[in-house]
Amino acid sequence: MTYALAAALQQSVFNHLSADPAVISALGSDLFDALPTGSLPQIYAVLGAEEALDRSDASGPGARHRFTVSVFTSAAGFVAAKEAAASICDALIDAPLSLSRGRLVGLWFERASAQRLDDGGRSISLLFAARLEDS
Repeated sequence: MTYALAAALQQSVFNHLSADPAVISALGSDLFDALPTGSLPQIYAVLGAEEALDRSDASGPGARHRFTVSVFTSAAGFVAAKEAAASICDALIDAPLSLSRGRLVGLWFERASAQRLDDGGRSISLLFAARLEDS
């Protein structure tokens, strides 16, 4: 197994989403790897938790990475968050990501979870799976 491709995957996902016209339309530049200090925008997305599972085989080391991208909004309704989440899904599913190390075999959507937040806002967490091979 290798976790050596995690940073390359994260950087590639972030760069891909940051350049996607539909994601930009939904979020502007409010896609974060780490939350900024101070007040947060009305709607934004954050790259989140990750889990890596060994998928090495006779051809070499590899892993299946499951990672989240979460959308948050202070709005009382889900519409804007769902539109932003849809743009993220459309941008990532089967995306031809280029990694600085290794190779992306495939990228799939697994599930989403939408929640009302205690402060009146909404969140949607998207779970994706990526199969990577080290070169």
